[in-house]
Amino acid sequence: MKQILMAGMLMTSMVFAGAAMAQKSAADGIAEYRKMLEDGNPAELYEAKGAELWKKKRGPKNESLERCDLGLGPGVVKGAWVQLPRWFADTQRVQDLESRLLTCMETLQGFNAAEIAKTSFDRGEQETIESLAAWISASSRGQKISLPQGHAEERRMYELGKRAFFFRGGPMDFSCATCHGVDGQRVRLQDLPNLTKNPGDGIGFAAWPAYRVSSGNLWTMQRRLNDCYRQQRFPYPGFASDVTIALGVYMGVNARGAESIAPALKR
Repeated sequence: MKQILMAGMLMTSMVFAGAAMAQKSAADGIAEYRKMLEDGNPAELYEAKGAELWKKKRGPKNESLERCDLGLGPGVVKGAWVQLPRWFADTQRVQDLESRLLTCMETLQGFNAAEIAKTSFDRGEQETIESLAAWISASSRGQKISLPQGHAEERRMYELGKRAFFFRGGPMDFSCATCHGVDGQRVRLQDLPNLTKNPGDGIGFAAWPAYRVSSGNLWTMQRRLNDCYRQQRFPYPGFASDVTIALGVYMGVNARGAESIAPALKR
């Protein structure tokens, strides 16, 4: 009887060990898959298009975006991405990259920012924003995330983002923290970073925008957050709304010091 019991315990241990190895192997396989695709990340096509769009004269005013101020002065692109979202005096708002591009496209080129914000992702000028986001973020690749918190509004948006991150609701009673609030969680063998603290280089906030292999598109942070709300069964947030920008501030400040690899490659 004792031998049978010991054999059963051994078999159980082997099953659990095998399951753990299978999970580790699957995670390693995903990492290897991404590594193989790194040299041919389709985001590079968006980057090239974004570089052209930045210099191209377009819109009702037939102007380029070369005088757009992303926070480091008119026309300065390198280093801007890793310091966004941030406070802008001209709009009296904390803005992320997408909302700032809307401002520049409206003031410099004459586009209607409200109409662009209502447009579906991958359509019309939303596609333009995705390409610009790819190029602008790539211009800061390898730099450290360093969101400013010197202005009172930047600090207020951080606190607002924190509240939004932990707010539970909807039919599933989910929050952002449900998936990204503790260490060691995963879904469908996909590791879920803990975004309440610095998850490390190239993880979480430091990896977006990113090309999604599963959808065949480049996703900006606005689109990533939009899909998170969908998965929580929440109503879609407005494009470039305060809550999405606040979430960006919260995650970005928490990621301070992490190296940006955007635009990254995601499954």
